[in-house]
Amino acid sequence: MHLSRPVEAGIRRLLSRVDAAVNRLYGWEGNPLYQSGTIAAALLLIVTVTGIYLLFFYRLGDPYASIARITDQWWGGRWIRGLHRYASDAAVVAILVHAIRLYAQGRSWGPRALAWVSGVSLLALVMICGWTGYVMIWDVQGQLLAQEGARLLDRLPIFSEPISRAFVSEAALPSAFFFLNLFLHVALPIGLGLVLWLHVTRVARPVLLPPKRLAWVITGALTALALVRPVVMEPRADLASLHAQATLDLFYSFWLPAAMSLSPDAVWALTLIAWVVPALVPWWARPRAAERPPASVVDERHCTGCEQCYLDCPYEAIAMLSLPGEGQRMVARVDPSLCVSCGLCTGSCAPMRVGPPARTGRDQLAQVKSFTAGEAPSADAIVIVACQRGAGGITAAAGLDGAKVYPVECVGNLHTSSIEYLVRSGVQGVLIVSCPPRDCWTREGVAWMEQRLYHEREAELQARVDRRRIRVVHAAAGEHVEVRHALAAFRAELGAMGQTEAEADVSVQRACDTELTTSGSS
Repeated sequence: MHLSRPVEAGIRRLLSRVDAAVNRLYGWEGNPLYQSGTIAAALLLIVTVTGIYLLFFYRLGDPYASIARITDQWWGGRWIRGLHRYASDAAVVAILVHAIRLYAQGRSWGPRALAWVSGVSLLALVMICGWTGYVMIWDVQGQLLAQEGARLLDRLPIFSEPISRAFVSEAALPSAFFFLNLFLHVALPIGLGLVLWLHVTRVARPVLLPPKRLAWVITGALTALALVRPVVMEPRADLASLHAQATLDLFYSFWLPAAMSLSPDAVWALTLIAWVVPALVPWWARPRAAERPPASVVDERHCTGCEQCYLDCPYEAIAMLSLPGEGQRMVARVDPSLCVSCGLCTGSCAPMRVGPPARTGRDQLAQVKSFTAGEAPSADAIVIVACQRGAGGITAAAGLDGAKVYPVECVGNLHTSSIEYLVRSGVQGVLIVSCPPRDCWTREGVAWMEQRLYHEREAELQARVDRRRIRVVHAAAGEHVEVRHALAAFRAELGAMGQTEAEADVSVQRACDTELTTSGSS
């Protein structure tokens, strides 16, 4: 087993408990842990907007006095400065939570490596931006940060004269120093925007901001914190003081005491390690070659050119190409270097000819037939189609409270023909238990599944299937009790409907073949 697998599993167990607790309080729709990436982007937007406002009152000639005037302005300055600082701190937390979740879910390697490395770089830029922001205040904390920064930069072959000499004189620092620091503080957010674009460049339909309601709640909570606990001014920087005492920011200055006690070489070495080790996660945490799932493939002989797999792919790994010499017939083709083997294209293909090897719709249908033959569910039985990554962790058992459990990798790559077969084979009902949509490991799997079941998205569930006997619920890995409650409620509803009768010949695959033949000959 790969050494990182137990670590990932341990973090997942911890997250499942935390997710279940937060879901009980806010529901999965309002769980901020599921939105950590978009929350980080929203917080950076708040920081940018409030920072632009504060810039209008900042003076290079006397930075400390200008910040003091801002802090004294209760209505138009103090709470905005507090919101700026608290949003900056919260952004670091959100980025770290986002990274931990992605690592625990194994979504950091392969085609996702670019997003991971750019995310690590994004965090580094945020830390540097916060560093320059605290220096701009020019209080005792800003002085310590500036002096330590000068000491570290002097170790690099950049400046002809040591810049740390500027801090050994009792004379005031020139305005050029503050101008350079201000320039960096303003220019770095532009770099953040570019890195953020790179971060999502390989994702189809990226979501950059959280739902409006959650965004306003977070903004309101931080604003309330800024009003209730306003940011206070630390003592002014004093270059004549050799032992300045400062209150250090937990998120941006925590490293300062340790760094000041080490040599510049040691600090640079530790800084490099702190960036390189996380940046190399896509390489040291990826599964061994034999354990990596294969990319999807397309049976081009039977591809109808409907474009649905191309539209549904969350990583833009599928392209539509025109085959030469065949009347410009369009077919789908997978780029293996971009495919993460999520299998969502499997559920998108009506002819069931797309997907990772042994995981196409036809393979799934054969597995469902084998399941019903082996389990022989009775007419009053319920089959729970459960996501292996969520669903309260019930896939470890063959049954739950008298219901049969049919585990799937993701409900998003489950072909609707498999659901149709279960319903028409005579079971009382099919309960589909997915991950919460905002925490779907395949990003859009739950959304596409619901669209195919109820809104006639391509490869839709056929009209002949009684949808009253199908129920979709969402449950995280730690929500075992919620799955039991959903099963009991579904069983009560089905009991009022009466039993169903199995069809003598459930010809799901032959019906699909007929549709395919007709489409190909038109």
